[in-house]
Amino acid sequence: MNFVTRKIRLSLLLFASMAAAGAPDNRPERLEWFRDQGFGLFIHWSVDSQLGTVISHSMAGASQDYVKRFILELPKTFNPRKFYPQDWAALAKLAGVRYVVFTTKHHSGFCMWPTATTDFQIGNTPFKRDITREVVDAFRGQGIAPGMYFSPDDFAWLHRNGVILDRHRPEVLPTSNPGLMALNKAQMKELLSNYGPIDILFFDGQADGLREQSWEMQPNVVVTRGAIKTPEQYVPGAPLEGTWEACLTMGTAWQYQPRNEVYKSGWGLISLLVETRARGGNLLLNVGPKPDGELPIEQEERLREMALWMFVNGEAIHGTRPWVVTNEGDYWFTRKKGEDTLYVVVKEKERWQRGEWKEILLRSVQATGSSVASVLGQSDQVLEYRTTVIPKTTFRQDADGLHIRAMHAQRLQDNSRWPNPVVLKITNVKPALTPPAVETGQASRNAAGRVTLEGTLAALGSAKSVEVWFEYRSLKGLDANERSGAWQRTTPQRQDAAGAFRAEVSGWEPGEPYEFRAAVKHPVLTLYGEGKRVTLP
Repeated sequence: MNFVTRKIRLSLLLFASMAAAGAPDNRPERLEWFRDQGFGLFIHWSVDSQLGTVISHSMAGASQDYVKRFILELPKTFNPRKFYPQDWAALAKLAGVRYVVFTTKHHSGFCMWPTATTDFQIGNTPFKRDITREVVDAFRGQGIAPGMYFSPDDFAWLHRNGVILDRHRPEVLPTSNPGLMALNKAQMKELLSNYGPIDILFFDGQADGLREQSWEMQPNVVVTRGAIKTPEQYVPGAPLEGTWEACLTMGTAWQYQPRNEVYKSGWGLISLLVETRARGGNLLLNVGPKPDGELPIEQEERLREMALWMFVNGEAIHGTRPWVVTNEGDYWFTRKKGEDTLYVVVKEKERWQRGEWKEILLRSVQATGSSVASVLGQSDQVLEYRTTVIPKTTFRQDADGLHIRAMHAQRLQDNSRWPNPVVLKITNVKPALTPPAVETGQASRNAAGRVTLEGTLAALGSAKSVEVWFEYRSLKGLDANERSGAWQRTTPQRQDAAGAFRAEVSGWEPGEPYEFRAAVKHPVLTLYGEGKRVTLP
């Protein structure tokens, strides 16, 4: 074990002992508040947006000349004269955003506030103004909770101190560089002293020492990355334990890129929000402003599409928790916190035509004598221009489940071709089944080079038998929190009792990271175990 490895291990042991001794942590009531918010806006913006390049990472592996010009020349031309954060905040408010996370410092080390700690900062640009302050003030003015992204990695500092720019090397960590740790702490002290109460902090890198300092300075701040699970570029296939947040881009890039960018549709983004909330997480959706300070029109258009959907259906997102199952096929569920009110998001890809009756069968839901069903956003009394039609939602409880008859009656676009999910609201309901439970186990390689995946069917639930299998994918070349590859699936196995199961797969490259998860199919739904990241020799 070399010196750096020993130092990191000692640091982790020290942190563990501090936690056991009652060191600062996210306050439970603040985590509960955070879960209620449901939907946040991520903003990636830095000096290299002028180049339309990947934020910061173009410095890793770059020539000395490139890195020097990045640090010395780019600030001279950064002048976002169309920057008006009040427009960003007003749009976010319409879209149902409850909190914002702004990149105060990304990995490059460029600070979006006039810091006393480095010359590589906004005060040394033609723009000069404190962008961080203006963003915080604008969103706070809309009642949106302010949050800050901060990278403990600092390529400018590492470059000046002769350290190779590569985030995966232990020698670049702040715990290996006292000078870098001191710089980070000084910068965090400025951010937490000069901008009022900050609700959320996102440490994209080693958070040791910084999160503890943050909780000491502002005990109510919620530290997300660095303290809770923050899956990146994917929504986990199963609810995660505790508070968590999925971080996703509108396209493929975090920062503005004018070329080679493919954006998700508005329907796709709404779908991601619904699936995240159904699984108990928050969605932190990213935008990347242009170097002049405006949002790209593609991003504004998608936020406005989400704004209309949230204006109609926001109560199914804010202040909700998971139902006993996440979904039944294309019907996704959220439950109002502390109530027996269920929201059913009809997320079928075939558009629900306005004026069309739809028959929906739910097997996991049982109505009671006091249940009421309706479609969110509409009165259930009027179908415009068709006075003989009363679009009232009705239901009946049968032995095979809850049957709902509903009409999409509200006209949200001139051509009546609104493509996005319709949401049903049903009050005073209770679960009609007990779902099965599956747990992801271990992965190991045998002498023949094949990989054995293990899982456990922890409970059959209310089914007599179920199918189980595994899904897996390569994580080669991805960041530690990123997931973007397609799942591969093993052959399903039938099980009629709880217990262990396994399957063999081939093609896993030695030394490369993979993710796998166990899955179980109940007669009416499919559930997943926790996704596990593994690297096998």
